[in-house]
Amino acid sequence: MKLKTSAIAVLAALPLMSFVASAAPTAEQLQDRAFGSLFYEYYAPDSDKTRSAEWQGVDNGNGIGLNLGYRINKAWAIRAEYVRQDLDSAFSNNDVEGNRVGVDLMYHVDSLPVYVVGGVKNFTTGRSASAANIGIGANLFATDDLAVFVEANRYQGISKSFADAGVKLGATYHFGAAPAAEPTPAPEPAPAPAPVIGDADQDGVTDDKDQCANTPITDKVDTVGCSIFTEQSVSIALNAQFDNDSAVVKPEYHADIEKLANFLKRFPNTDVEIGGHASNVGKPAYNMALSQRRADAVAAVLVNQFGIESSRVKAVGYGVTKPRAAGNTAAAHAVNRRIEATVTASVKEAVQR
Repeated sequence: MKLKTSAIAVLAALPLMSFVASAAPTAEQLQDRAFGSLFYEYYAPDSDKTRSAEWQGVDNGNGIGLNLGYRINKAWAIRAEYVRQDLDSAFSNNDVEGNRVGVDLMYHVDSLPVYVVGGVKNFTTGRSASAANIGIGANLFATDDLAVFVEANRYQGISKSFADAGVKLGATYHFGAAPAAEPTPAPEPAPAPAPVIGDADQDGVTDDKDQCANTPITDKVDTVGCSIFTEQSVSIALNAQFDNDSAVVKPEYHADIEKLANFLKRFPNTDVEIGGHASNVGKPAYNMALSQRRADAVAAVLVNQFGIESSRVKAVGYGVTKPRAAGNTAAAHAVNRRIEATVTASVKEAVQR
């Protein structure tokens, strides 16, 4: 199908599209308003129609039309159209007359006077047929209510195969008053300056949020101004050796026993087990009893000399069951004649800045 005539008609409209308004009402001023248009249309049928007796040889011609529409919102509008067409005929000197009616949906481009249009139409010019149309247009506003417009459309046949073109030139009037602009609100008063809140202990948390006043300046604090602590494990060990076949605590170990006592006093929730041991010389039963006496002797020093509650001190004899040194030498026997004790406690320490 040749579309030369249609293409010429569409291209002829393009120069007109450059004449858009430099100052026009805003989309907000046009929405929710009805409008009406009167226009002239130059119409170019498909060349196949011009050669067709079925279409009475319809050729280029004119039309006068009327639009009635409504601007739904800032972008969208809907309109109904009626056009009376008067087209030439390639087969006779008589004009071919008829009507075109239809509806269109219009989309207005934001911040530009340009719109895109699409719809459906019914023709009685030449013969009855229906078509879908798509086009582009522009408005040149003379006032806030009155605009001159130019619009180009392509009409694609639905019930019959054809592709026509048309260019409209007309005027549109918008009915009703534009919505009143909302009054500019008065500026809010400047907020009063916020009161200055101090930080007495200089921990970085203001006094209104500080739940731990006077924290040490060296401590790292949490979001409410309290020192952050970590749990540390601390322990103390006691080792004391005995002479052969003896359960007498040597004076040289009293200072170490006192350190153990002080540790127990510092951590009152701890207990201690004194483990007594013997060298593997003699009968096992005797060595078991000897190791128990050694453990009891150290426990007695803790309780009687350094004031540790007896309920916190447990003395256990292990005999020769847990030797520290293996072998049957004098050196090994000397190492194994001993008591051992270890106490471990958890302590919280402040995290430093």
